[in-house]
Amino acid sequence: MTNLPATRGMYFEEFEVGQKIISVGRTVTENDIVTFAGLSGDYNQIHTDADFSKGTPYGQRIAHGLLGLSIASGLVMRTGVLEGTVLAFREINEWKFSKPTFIGDTLHVEVEVVETKAMPRLGGGTIVIVLNVINQRNETVMKGQWTALVMSKPST
Repeated sequence: MTNLPATRGMYFEEFEVGQKIISVGRTVTENDIVTFAGLSGDYNQIHTDADFSKGTPYGQRIAHGLLGLSIASGLVMRTGVLEGTVLAFREINEWKFSKPTFIGDTLHVEVEVVETKAMPRLGGGTIVIVLNVINQRNETVMKGQWTALVMSKPST
């Protein structure tokens, strides 16, 4: 898989179908899960009760799926390619949660640009990206496709 340089703020015209970007890793902590439960109001026992979770097929607490999705979004932003140039996160076209994420798992995101479409009236264009969220065991824990609106290069 090819890495793009850690460019800051790529403009719409700089994205090409087939470009690949790999994020840094981030370890999911117990604090992440507790904080997300408080923020979302989702205190499901599978996330918050260690004794209960021992009796589940997972044998331990798992992170909220939407916490993983949020971490993936943050990891994409940490690549810097949308810093200062993203106008809107437009759509989650599809998303699948494939495997659980546990406390202590380290996730990174592999992104590929699969479509670009100029939208001059909006001052940029849309990019469609496929994301694979991968843990330290090289397992895809979630994956999907997003659309974002990215600004065009300023005219000089």
